[in-house]
Amino acid sequence: MAGEHERYGMGSERKIVELNGIKLLLSVCYDLRFPVWMRQQPAEGEHFEYDALLCIANWPAPRRHPWRTLLQARAVENLSYVIGVNRVGEDAKGLAYSGDSLLVDFKGEPLIDQPAHTPFIETGTLDKTALDAFRENFLPGKMPTILSYCQEWVNDAP
Repeated sequence: MAGEHERYGMGSERKIVELNGIKLLLSVCYDLRFPVWMRQQPAEGEHFEYDALLCIANWPAPRRHPWRTLLQARAVENLSYVIGVNRVGEDAKGLAYSGDSLLVDFKGEPLIDQPAHTPFIETGTLDKTALDAFRENFLPGKMPTILSYCQEWVNDAP
């Protein structure tokens, strides 16, 4: 719709940075549609690779429902915070962007959520202690096993 494919190439690796003790998986726009790309891929002996997913995007207004739904889905399936920062306003071609930037917690609940078409700046807090406590009580030690099983199933598919 906006012609990004004419200006940007596909990435080939994931980037995780640490900021104030929080590990952030960096992503852009269309990455959000690929749950396997966003999935936790912890190192041997670890249960989680990152604490929050940061997605900088350019999702147009007609796709606002999928944008919001996918942000919440990525939070739930990865037991992580998700920060979705989306464009608001209209581009040079007249395409409308609804904004809908969200901060979602590890249960999929929006912590920051403003009305559509509202430009805003808001600060949220990622509570690592609450995240770790929730993770400890949710599939303790089993998540890598489940993901490994799924990967084996995909690899064995005809």
